[in-house]
Amino acid sequence: MASVALRRTKGFYEAVCALNTLQTNVSVLDQVRRERSELPELQLQAMQGFLHRTGLTVDELDHLNIIHVTGTKGKGSTCAFTERILRDYGFRTGFYSSPHLVQVRERIRINGQPISKELFTKYFWEVFAQLDATKDSHGVSMPAYFRFLTILAFHVFLQERVDLAVIEVGIGGAYDCTNIIRKPWVCGISSLGIDHTSILGDTIEEIAWQKAGIFKPGVPAFTVRQPVRPMTVLQDRAKEIGCPLWVCPDLEQYESGAGPLSLGLAGQQQRCNASLALQLSKTWLQHYRQSDDQLATPVVENRLVSHAAVFKPSPIMVKGLEATEWPGRSQTLRHGPVTYYLDGAHTMGSMQACVHWFSQETQQEESSNRGPVIRVLLFNTTGERDSAAILKLLEPCQFDFAVFCPNITETITENNADQQNFNVSVENMLTRCIDNQISWQRLSGTDTQQQSESELLIKDRLPLVAKTRTHTLVFPCILSALQWISQGRDVVLATAGSPYLPVQSSITAKAEPLREAAHVSVLVTGSLHLVGGVLKYLDPSLAS
Repeated sequence: MASVALRRTKGFYEAVCALNTLQTNVSVLDQVRRERSELPELQLQAMQGFLHRTGLTVDELDHLNIIHVTGTKGKGSTCAFTERILRDYGFRTGFYSSPHLVQVRERIRINGQPISKELFTKYFWEVFAQLDATKDSHGVSMPAYFRFLTILAFHVFLQERVDLAVIEVGIGGAYDCTNIIRKPWVCGISSLGIDHTSILGDTIEEIAWQKAGIFKPGVPAFTVRQPVRPMTVLQDRAKEIGCPLWVCPDLEQYESGAGPLSLGLAGQQQRCNASLALQLSKTWLQHYRQSDDQLATPVVENRLVSHAAVFKPSPIMVKGLEATEWPGRSQTLRHGPVTYYLDGAHTMGSMQACVHWFSQETQQEESSNRGPVIRVLLFNTTGERDSAAILKLLEPCQFDFAVFCPNITETITENNADQQNFNVSVENMLTRCIDNQISWQRLSGTDTQQQSESELLIKDRLPLVAKTRTHTLVFPCILSALQWISQGRDVVLATAGSPYLPVQSSITAKAEPLREAAHVSVLVTGSLHLVGGVLKYLDPSLAS
């Protein structure tokens, strides 16, 4: 009875707050990481236990007709392309991805749309109540944040009777909690690189081994072209598991019949993701329609690799690729004299692609402006990533200002429950921003002597110091950084609310070039969480 009352009296906001309690506390996060590295196989055993406690079985997951996708960069975009294509075929799609940008509901989508607050609330309390009621008898606590959301996604997709579910891996593959899936219809691996080394390993070969852990016996798998060493690992793992593995062709090789295929997502790196999505979609359709000869595609074999054959995409596939939307990835928003370029790149490879995209886009945009153009970098990173190395890749972009802030949307925490992060302290977040500022100063060769200093206070939190040096600033939250960069020239942002923090006259004076420029180009990058916080204000529809 208590569980029923719990569901009746608590709504969406309370659900998000309850979900946030499942985030790993800073004090125990290191212990969790050690357990992941020392006893990774226990992660899937624990996941099975949590699933059982909610009344779900692994057998039920087999009925979701799953497409399972992993990779270091591009896996989310690949999933978005794939989901859009199959949705346009008329199938009822489920799509589970991470992280979310603005609202946690974005992680669980039905027919391309985040589930409603009503559905999220309903299904959240159903799952939460079952786990909460059984935690004492099982001698264990509640599942962590990502595990819970994965279970919730499976529950939602089963209850909503989707025709298929596109599932994006969280981290790695072999021991990721999504890998409780036993019988996907097809698997995909996007581009591989170095990331999450404390969990996946320090070398590209170790990471490839982890990613290939989603392979299943007899289940077709596709990968984009990879460097020789990780490709060898993928092939060895596929042979060991008994999984047929094929390498996708370049997108230019597909016979569209109407010129080059057009993509809804910008950036050269999206072309390999689109090719992978075409192969995943075709294979899923072939599985669904066993008798469809048009979609039956031969495979070209040679001694080293198996190449997936080129085919002519159907009009629905062509339209799906062009209509795909995936915010925060190579996204451009034009707000009058201010243009924002948003890309959640956070690895060396993805940042190289981001720089290439930004350079091409700004060259076209700025060439049409008469008068001075100012370039601004808004940057942050999280986790164990080498910020200095990533910043070095951005140096050729010739920014006039480099602005750093933590992934805190605003100083009043009550306004951003969906974007709260308890995995790292505010002190550590701000320290990282100042370290990034120092790294940028060293790269740009500007004076590293502190010129002015003003204390800014986050309500009910520690005092934060915003240090300003030549062409660089550190702000304590995303909103204050955006308001300083835009200088009131962005009408959309102006409606987001008044500044929560005082700005000294010296900092205001520093922004004079921003007020006088004919155009301001702002690159927001380094973290998808940062991009999400920015989108909360630049695209209010995402928060509605």
